[in-house]
Amino acid sequence: MNFTVGFKPLLGDAHSMDNLEKQLICPICLEMFSKPVVILPCQHNLCRKCANDVFQASNPLWQSRGSTTVSSGGRFRCPSCRHEVVLDRHGVYGLQRNLLVENIIDIYKQESSRPLHSKAEQHLMCEEHEDEKINIYCLSCEVPTCSLCKVFGAHKDCEVAPLPTIYKRQKSELSDGIAMLVAGNDRVQAVITQMEEVCQTIEDNSRRQKQLLNQRFETLCAVLEERKGELLQALAREQEEKLQRVRSLIRQYGDHLEASSKLVESAIQSMEEPQMALYLQQAKELINKVGAMSKVELAGRPEPGYESMDQFTVSVEHVAEMLRTIDFQPGASAEEEDEEVALDRDEGSAGPEEERPDGP
Repeated sequence: MNFTVGFKPLLGDAHSMDNLEKQLICPICLEMFSKPVVILPCQHNLCRKCANDVFQASNPLWQSRGSTTVSSGGRFRCPSCRHEVVLDRHGVYGLQRNLLVENIIDIYKQESSRPLHSKAEQHLMCEEHEDEKINIYCLSCEVPTCSLCKVFGAHKDCEVAPLPTIYKRQKSELSDGIAMLVAGNDRVQAVITQMEEVCQTIEDNSRRQKQLLNQRFETLCAVLEERKGELLQALAREQEEKLQRVRSLIRQYGDHLEASSKLVESAIQSMEEPQMALYLQQAKELINKVGAMSKVELAGRPEPGYESMDQFTVSVEHVAEMLRTIDFQPGASAEEEDEEVALDRDEGSAGPEEERPDGP
C-alpha cells in the first residue's frame, strides 16, 4: 500500500533535531546510544552493551568480566569503518566512556520531551484514508496500514498486529542480524589473515628451499670440476711421458744422422785425394768407420698406435642419465639430508684412502 507523510506545523529547528538524532544512533542496535557510551580508537561510538556483544561474538573463548580466569584480551572490528580494535584483559570495560555524547543525548531527550518539539506531531498518513494515521501492520501483506483499511478496506480479511510491536520485533531482528553479520565478517577477516600468513610462510619456505637447491647443485658441480681436473692431469701426464720418449728418439736419430753425414763428407773428401799413398794412409780408417757406422743399431721406433690417446675416453651417458633422474624427495626434510651428507663425509674420511686411477 502506498502512503503519504502528513506534517503538522513544527518549529524551524525540527529538521536540525532530526539530523542530530541520526548522529546519536548506534550502528548495532539502531537505537539511540544508551549509557554508558564507549569511544573506539577509530573515534566511532557504540553502546557498551552492543560493543560487548560484538566483542563476545568475535572472541567466543574470552572469559567474562566476572570470571576468575584472567583473559589476555581480544579484538574485533568497528562496524562503521572496519578498523581493528584491540582490547586488553578488561575487554570492553577498558574502553573510555564518551561523556560528551552522553550529555548531548540527555539534552536531546529533554528538548524532545517538550510539546512543541514532540515527534508525535509527525505521522505517516494513509493514502486511501487521508485523515487516518498508519498505526497497524498487516502480517499477511507485510505492509503498514491504518485501522480503516482493516475494517473497511483492502486488509479487512488479513491478520494485523500493532505497529509498535512489529516495529520493535523487526528492529530487534535487524540488530541481531547486524551483530551476526559483523561477527561473521570478523571471522572471515581472521581466515583471510590466516591465509595471508600461510602465503607468507609458503614464500619463506620456497625461498629457503631454493637456496638449499642451489647449494646442492653447486656442490655437485664442484665435485664434477674436481674430477675433471684429476682426469685432465692424468691425461697431461700420459701426454708428457709419450712426448718425452718420442723426442728422446728424435734426438738419438738426429745425432746419428749428423755423425753419419759428417763421416760421408770425410769419405768423399778422402776419395778426391789424387795421391795414392796419402789416400791409402786414411782409407783404412775411413773404411772401418763407415762399416762401424752402418752397423750401429738405433733404439726401436714407437710401436704402431703409440700416439693414440683413445684409452682416455670417458663415457658420461650413464652419469648424465642418472643426473636427469634427480628429483625432490617428499618426506625428507633438508635438515635430515644435511645430517646424512655430513655423516657420509665423516665415514669416508675415517676409512682407508683409496688411490684413484690415473685413467678414467
